[in-house]
Amino acid sequence: QVQLVESGGGSVHAGGSLRVTCAASGRTFSRVAMGWFRQAPGKEREFVASINWSGDNTLYEDSVKGRFTISRDNAKKSVDLQMNSLKPEDTAVYYCAAGSYYTTSATTRDQSYAYWGQGTQVTVSS
Repeated sequence: QVQLVESGGGSVHAGGSLRVTCAASGRTFSRVAMGWFRQAPGKEREFVASINWSGDNTLYEDSVKGRFTISRDNAKKSVDLQMNSLKPEDTAVYYCAAGSYYTTSATTRDQSYAYWGQGTQVTVSS
């Protein structure tokens, strides 16, 4: 069992930066991939970024490449999403997700994630 708690959301102007953090509990954290997803009002949840179990492989949604960076610290059981050059279209609730027992590689598929946090709001104003 893995429990996830996000923090660090907030409001910024376009061009600003935010860092959201996911704190995890559970013995399998260091063995599974982690991901960030987001859901804007009236839209489907979408993939943002993923990192494999060891932290040396990452995937990004095209619109955030070069602006967002996902990282993890297995000793601290945490995963961060650093968001730079934020745009109004990045406004959403951001969710942290932990892969199932067999999901060790970074993946865009939300079906591969077994545990989800409660989400943290990120608002970017123009």
